[in-house]
Amino acid sequence: MHPDEFDVAISYLVRRLEENASSENFMSAAFDLADDPAAFDREAGRFLASVKALDETVPPPHRVQDRRTDATDHHVHAHTDGFSNTPDTDPSTAGNRVWGRQALSRSTYTQLGISTIESSRVHGPASLETLVRDARTAATAWSARGAEVRAWILHQAAGALETRRGDLVAVMAAETGKTIAEADVEVSEAIDFAHYYAEAARRLEVVDGAAFHPVGLTVVTPPWNFPVAIPCGSVLSALAAGSAVVIKPAPQSPRCAAVMVEALWQGGVPRDVLRYVSMDEGELSKSLVSHPAVDRLILTGSWETAALFRSWRPDLPLLAETSGKNALVVTPSADLDLAVGDLVKSAFGHAGQKCSAASLGILVGSVATSERFRRQLVDAVTSLKVGWPDDPDVSVGPVVEAPSGKLLDALTVLDDGEEWIVQPRRLDTTGRLWSPGVKVGVAPGSTYHRTEYFGPVLGLMHAADLDEAIAWQNATDFGLTAGIHSLDPDEVNRWIDTVEAGNLYVNRGITGAIVQRQPFGGWKRSSVGASSKAGGPNYLTHLGTWTRRPLRHVPDDVELSAPVASALASVTPHLLQDDAAQLAAAARSDELAWQREFGREKDVSGLGVERNVFRYRPTEVHVRGDGDLLTTARVVLAGLRAGSPVTVSTPVALPDGLAPGQVVEDDADWLDRMARDRPGRVRLLAPLARELASAVEGDPDVAVHAGEVTWSGRVELLPFLREQSVTITTHRFGNHDPAFDRVMPRH
Repeated sequence: MHPDEFDVAISYLVRRLEENASSENFMSAAFDLADDPAAFDREAGRFLASVKALDETVPPPHRVQDRRTDATDHHVHAHTDGFSNTPDTDPSTAGNRVWGRQALSRSTYTQLGISTIESSRVHGPASLETLVRDARTAATAWSARGAEVRAWILHQAAGALETRRGDLVAVMAAETGKTIAEADVEVSEAIDFAHYYAEAARRLEVVDGAAFHPVGLTVVTPPWNFPVAIPCGSVLSALAAGSAVVIKPAPQSPRCAAVMVEALWQGGVPRDVLRYVSMDEGELSKSLVSHPAVDRLILTGSWETAALFRSWRPDLPLLAETSGKNALVVTPSADLDLAVGDLVKSAFGHAGQKCSAASLGILVGSVATSERFRRQLVDAVTSLKVGWPDDPDVSVGPVVEAPSGKLLDALTVLDDGEEWIVQPRRLDTTGRLWSPGVKVGVAPGSTYHRTEYFGPVLGLMHAADLDEAIAWQNATDFGLTAGIHSLDPDEVNRWIDTVEAGNLYVNRGITGAIVQRQPFGGWKRSSVGASSKAGGPNYLTHLGTWTRRPLRHVPDDVELSAPVASALASVTPHLLQDDAAQLAAAARSDELAWQREFGREKDVSGLGVERNVFRYRPTEVHVRGDGDLLTTARVVLAGLRAGSPVTVSTPVALPDGLAPGQVVEDDADWLDRMARDRPGRVRLLAPLARELASAVEGDPDVAVHAGEVTWSGRVELLPFLREQSVTITTHRFGNHDPAFDRVMPRH
């Protein structure tokens, strides 16, 4: 062992000593066997018991997955009693390694998807109008099939995706440079989306106090960096909700989307309901995106793209997962070896081309000056094998296009105070292969600190303490993913309580969200529109409209929270008796929804080694009333139950005690104020959605919830809450870490 590596050897030795010293390990008695009869008897008894437990049979291997021969009849795997995630391909089995090499070999010559692209070209405005009209016509029959039939078809589609796993891996490697490790998990995620949204569709039909109505047409404009999973999830969610879908793939990955759509058609999704379109970027694409017949547009891309789309049509009902500038904090109490591994994987997986990637590492206190940490980081980064994905040993593939603009600057330019500890290098004449780079000295507020880069470059910042690190982590316009490495539960709890991001990760990497386990979506400019997390319990609720229907029996003995009870008491004397009873029942529906869903921290996956907590956080909302006391009061009560800061504007004064600080103003004055103030969320009760969109110029920073007011707490609390997924590693080298029972303690 070289003296420079001695500290690493000590870490390894300590772990081995910890294991060997356990009373369950025979080594713990090795020095006592000769002199301690009790120790000898204990170990002798254990040995004899283990021999007695043996039998003549040879246990079969547990890891037997073989993609070449596995049954692929997933058509009957309907998950009617719950959802389970699809296993990824296990590279430890010989059959899977052969299968993987064959898929990668095909990537060098495959023509998959080309025929679908050619047959789906839209050549002009007339063809586009016909396509939109026909898709909306097909939607009527599709929605009329009902959730049960649509769910069954989506489960069939999941099976078809599984049968084409090898094709999807091959085309992702060919078109976007995905390594097999990155591509295979995408197929699993796509399959999970099919099963998960199939079951979610069934739940839409049983919401008490509200009826769901599918929209006619959803347009999907997916990204190139996840060319199968994200477009598949977007398409399947809209199909599950009962909408027809037009998918316009990213220009860098049309074949990936084409093969995915082919699989869905093969699984039973009608071709007239799911339309793949191939068209030039330009006026025709703009006409599709801004078409007045588009009821929803699902975008995954940059915030700037969302702003562009809204500039074309300010009232575009846009649901978008957008940019991220994500950081992983490392404190002095972290396991530095594990922190380095997770930082490198999070920064350079798929060559850094993930919206969730860690493009920043914020090193706290002594970590920034630790020679050991720096040496480990440099070694890990320079050990990554960069190359084309047909080589299964490659861990970092190419970037999708030769870098230009801000990415090229990130790879080649240093700002004041920055220096390379690993300088990135262009490795071939295509300009697409780059070795990863790491720069230190990134200053708070600098260009690199605040700008999203999609490429293999990591910047390091030095924070004096955890509070400063959190402030820098929160200082960007985005809030998609965030991570921390620390073995101090108090530090972790403080971080969880104050960091501003939709997906939080503790002592692990910050990429690779899994359907249901870690529903995915961000805060701030990482999310646009009235949307919810993909792969989570609320995503489908925004892909249609809701109308009120009578509540079924709501128990009279539900105890309301003090703020809700007080506000309800203030408004009841001003309502007719039947309206007052209806409002009180709606308040009880809110309370039940709070107790059963919104006020709970849930871990539905229940893994032993990792907690995956899904929770809701209150957020500030501006309410514009419509002059009707009953509906305005109903929405205000929902905001109070959610615990959200609520401001109210109304054309007529509300009773004292219902909405302190209310502003009474007519529509024109309110629209003028919105043009100036541009609140982050608006719950709009008045029929002014188009006028509001025009006043704020389609600003993506303004999310408008303009649906009909219902009696359902499950529906009406959603606009007042932000979703958050918190993933916590709870083990140390496979052993439960009791210290982390104090992190987000269960109540």
